[in-house]
Amino acid sequence: MKLSILTPEKQLFDGEVTSVKVPGSRGPFEILNNHAPVVSSLAKGEVLIKTSNGEETFNIENGFVEVLNNNISLLVQSAVEK
Repeated sequence: MKLSILTPEKQLFDGEVTSVKVPGSRGPFEILNNHAPVVSSLAKGEVLIKTSNGEETFNIENGFVEVLNNNISLLVQSAVEK
């Protein structure tokens, strides 16, 4: 799957991932390969990215996620890598 994380200031991540956990506004959820198409708002919390090389974590304030055809786009107001 391909993931892109964007803030108004810059691109934080762009690459292949095996899974992504996000803080949905109605509760956290995980995105895996061949996930159903979805658009969801995000709440303040932690985004956990798993790649073939390990894990990365970002704390976000809020935003949106779109999943379509194994492409994941996170548009977030602000994020800090942990």
